[in-house]
Parts: sequence; structure tokens; C-alpha cells
Amino acid sequence: MSRIIFNLAKNTALAALSRGALLLTARMLALLLASAGAGTVLAQQASVPNAGGVAVANAATGADAFFDELGGRAGIDRIVDRFLQIVLQDSRIKSQFQEIDSVRLKEKLAEQFCQLSGGPCQYSGKSMELIHEGLRITQAQFNALTEDLQLAMEQQSIAPRIQNKLVARLAPMSRAIIGK
Repeated sequence: MSRIIFNLAKNTALAALSRGALLLTARMLALLLASAGAGTVLAQQASVPNAGGVAVANAATGADAFFDELGGRAGIDRIVDRFLQIVLQDSRIKSQFQEIDSVRLKEKLAEQFCQLSGGPCQYSGKSMELIHEGLRITQAQFNALTEDLQLAMEQQSIAPRIQNKLVARLAPMSRAIIGK
């Protein structure tokens, strides 16, 4: 009986540690991006059309597997739906989304996540620079958005490894978003 209780306690502690590591990972990633120069190159880069010339990591091999690990297009749609629900309740950033066409935003985010995960989609939105021009997004707001995305993925039972993979592919866009 004591062994069962020990294993339950150990698993609970590991789960809590995993959630904490995700938030720490998001914060560390944001700090690294903030300190990285514009010429920083990530492994396996490829340009995303209309991303404002920002290089975004996109692995050529295993792309379908990543798309599938996110749940395919239906899974991505669920992630985006939950993500936007969380964002619109987040006091740190919800004011930035008050006058946004939420239907279009959902559509474009889903296209972007689908393309970045190797799915059969093509992002058809405007460049990140153009979309965020004049908004003066801060590093703290960008970090809050990243945390909200990770929370949405966690709530959709996306494995931490897959969550980090998507965040890593989106992260280079921060240079086109923060402070514009």
C-alpha cells in the first residue's frame, strides 16, 4: 500500500514539475529571442510565405507526424478555439483583441499552425509586420500569449514535447511582432 501511495505522489510531483518546466521553457525561449540578434539562425529554417521575411523553423522530414501529433486539422482547430478563449479572458492581453475579427483570426491562426506543423495548409494572411504595425506589442504581452497557447495545448492533451515544438516554430516571428 505504501508503494502505491509513493508512486501516486511521485507521478503527481512529476506532472507538476512538467507544467512548471513548460512555463519556464516559454519564458526562457522569450528571453533568448529578446537577446538574440536579427541574424540568429535556427536549425532547419525555411521561410513562411507572408510572414514578413521572418525565417521560421520547419522540418522537411517528419512534418506529417508533427501535424498528426497536433491532432490534424481538427486538433489544430480545437487548439486555436481554446487558445482564443483563454486569450480573451487574459487581463494581460485581452485589450489587444477587442476590435479584432475573431472568425478571421481563428482561420488565419489555424492556417499558420497547420502549415508550420507540416500539414496541407498554406498561410494566406498578411505579414506579421503589417498585422502588428502600430500595436507596440511588448515582450511581456508576447510572453503572455505564449503561455496562453501552451495552456490551450495542455488542455487539449498535447504532449509537452509537441507543445514546445510548435512554440519553437512560432518563436522567430517575435522579431516581426514585438515593438512594431
